[in-house]
Amino acid sequence: MSNRRLQVIAVIFGGRSVEHDVSIVTGHQVMNAFPADAYRVVPVYIARDGRWYTGEPLTDLNNFKDGVLELDGVLPCLLSPDTRHHGLIVNPLAGRFRQSEVQRIDVVFPALHGSHGEDGSLQGLLELADIPYVGYATLGSALTNDKIMTKMALRQAGIPVLADYWFSRDLWLGQSDRVIDQILAEFDFPLFVKPATLGSSIGIGRADTPEMLRASIDIAANFDRRILVEPAITGGVEINCSVIGFGDDCQASTLEQPVSWDEFLSYEDKYLRGSEGMKSAERIIPAPLRSEITQRIQQLSIEAFKVVDGRGIARIDYLVRPDRDELYLNEINTMPGSLAFYLWREDGFSQTDLVRKLVQLALDAHAVKRRNIYDYQTNLVEVASRRGAKGSKGKG
Repeated sequence: MSNRRLQVIAVIFGGRSVEHDVSIVTGHQVMNAFPADAYRVVPVYIARDGRWYTGEPLTDLNNFKDGVLELDGVLPCLLSPDTRHHGLIVNPLAGRFRQSEVQRIDVVFPALHGSHGEDGSLQGLLELADIPYVGYATLGSALTNDKIMTKMALRQAGIPVLADYWFSRDLWLGQSDRVIDQILAEFDFPLFVKPATLGSSIGIGRADTPEMLRASIDIAANFDRRILVEPAITGGVEINCSVIGFGDDCQASTLEQPVSWDEFLSYEDKYLRGSEGMKSAERIIPAPLRSEITQRIQQLSIEAFKVVDGRGIARIDYLVRPDRDELYLNEINTMPGSLAFYLWREDGFSQTDLVRKLVQLALDAHAVKRRNIYDYQTNLVEVASRRGAKGSKGKG
């Protein structure tokens, strides 16, 4: 029997986001992929109100049907930013009959989608704690969570993206007629309206008339303070590609063509028409494209991954008109639902292979970070104290 210590992986899921339920499913798919003989998985559930919990009952998806937080063994916790703790403080507000304890973590696996998890906020906390974590770092997470900023960065790098018009919720509430006039001066119908952030098609609407455009903007404005409008690609198809890697060592997956019942993949298409999340949606794999287009999309995906400082995994979505050799990068998902297991399976990866790879990439990225110098000592404080309250720029 081996005495090798099991690697401790904290899988964080749930979150204060409209994609909370999707994250619960992703988190359990991730936890189930880790082999028990090499890893010890610690579930960390962030409730809808932002409170953190851990405990064995959280590993059973069936417990989330009703009252999971009331089960014995579910305990409050928090992730400490103090590098001495290097993990969770369980029972942080312990009293006379219950003590706090520190649960050290080797690697954090965020399985969060959208706000307060996929947007750089959690990544910043993990950077402070100096704990290795799976996925994009703070900058890449924040950038790709914002569709407007992502398009600016990709366009600057020469990667094809659709034309767009974006505006603030305040401008819409105060000058809606002006916004509509500007949109109609630039684009013809049909149009897509999107919140600048979020995923899973939440808040996205298609507009074919001015009335539908106004209604779609009203809906999107409930989800974000900035709204993006893009022209629809008629006669096109959606094509998705996943990328995994870090730095210059990146690999693109087999391509897929999702098949939707509607004009675009709605939340219901992605998650509610089957029993296994995106994995169960109808799709064509590999996508029925000419080899030249397939290779171009795979190469563009790797380039885009690097432009936004990608690491770990992403699913990159395209709008393609194969008859015209025309394609546009539509979105970069830094924590795709189901981790795009269904795409990597076509390339010989099992779910276990994929999570092992992502953990190793997290450790590699952390090792690179530790090569940086963070402790730079000078005598500035001593000099400033001698000069008195005016500080280093004052005259003694």
